Amino acid sequence: MKIRFFHLAATLALGAALAACTPKKPIEKKPAKAVLVEKAGFDELPGWQDGSQEGAWTALTRSCGKILSLPATAQVGSKLIQSYASDWQDACRKITDLGSLDSDHARAVIEREFTPFRISQNGKTDGLFTGYFEAELHGSLTPDETYRYPLYAKPDDLVTVDLGQFAADLKGRHLVGRVEKGKFKPYPKRGAIESGQLDGKGLELLWIDDAVDVFLLQVQGSGRVVLPDGKVVRVGFAGHNGHAYQSIGRHLIDAGELKPHQASWDGIKKWIADNPDKASALFAVNPRFIFFRKLDGDGPIGSQGVALSPERSLAVDKKFVPLGTPIWLDTVWPSQHDKALRRLMVAQDTGSAIKGAVRGDFFWGYGEPALEKAGRMKSPGRYFLLLPNPLAARMAAAS
Repeated sequence: MKIRFFHLAATLALGAALAACTPKKPIEKKPAKAVLVEKAGFDELPGWQDGSQEGAWTALTRSCGKILSLPATAQVGSKLIQSYASDWQDACRKITDLGSLDSDHARAVIEREFTPFRISQNGKTDGLFTGYFEAELHGSLTPDETYRYPLYAKPDDLVTVDLGQFAADLKGRHLVGRVEKGKFKPYPKRGAIESGQLDGKGLELLWIDDAVDVFLLQVQGSGRVVLPDGKVVRVGFAGHNGHAYQSIGRHLIDAGELKPHQASWDGIKKWIADNPDKASALFAVNPRFIFFRKLDGDGPIGSQGVALSPERSLAVDKKFVPLGTPIWLDTVWPSQHDKALRRLMVAQDTGSAIKGAVRGDFFWGYGEPALEKAGRMKSPGRYFLLLPNPLAARMAAAS
């Protein structure tokens, strides 16, 4: 391991030395984005009395099971909301002890154990809500003329370096690459990998019948593969090659191939079907490549470490929202901005594009119906965090 990191350390040291010799220009700081969390009442939650809160009970019990497995002193909060497992565990025990229940009973339990909080950023309570889904592919354990496109396991030579071990100001940053002849180098990009860089290494997990579906799975990060005998194999994210994600939809717009309103997955798939000889070059526009692993049990698994629930799990920015938090969502249906979408959700996942205090990604489930909704969702909205009463009381006292 010492040899593996030697050249990286030398590079960092050289960069620091050069920086010290370079005249420094004043850095213009962006104004801080003020985020407020304010107590609200259940009567302020639009549609609360009409919601089917029992529909979120599976998601809630999964999150509560995770929290109940933690030591009471474990941190389960965010940078914005500091909380511990002990703040949640009393409410979680009551939730997990309940069996089947109707909406009125579910609503009463939530109202008794939790307190709503309104969250805003720079004085605005509205934000953006997009959608995602679990891709469904058709594949085989062995290749043939139909199943020709592999899903790869994580290679043994893929190395992730924690830069915080070399410099304190780089804490939380990482580099991904591999060691070649004692030097740390970037891992091959998508185009090189899809041209055969990994052939002969025995890394093929499954073989898929559609290259577009493989690319879509890589964007989503997890999915289910239906085998010829009807059995389902779930696969999830195992690692990536360290290169930044680039949108092929944006590329097609910039190249004048598609109008902005056409750059949905349906529009991109149609363009590829009309231009099959250009598909490989289009995929290579996105240099990031995802490696997978097989998953057991229910899925997909979110960032909280629990299986996601269709139409009840929400991906959030965990700097602001603690994972496991029940959320009352007030937004609109995809492509139907005159139709309210209001329901109890649970913060169970994160995403690289999900940034901000009022930002969410709605998990629609799997298959074509979920893909259609997820691909069309770009909805304005807001949400209320439902925090357990011990945490709410502490926050009220601190304010």
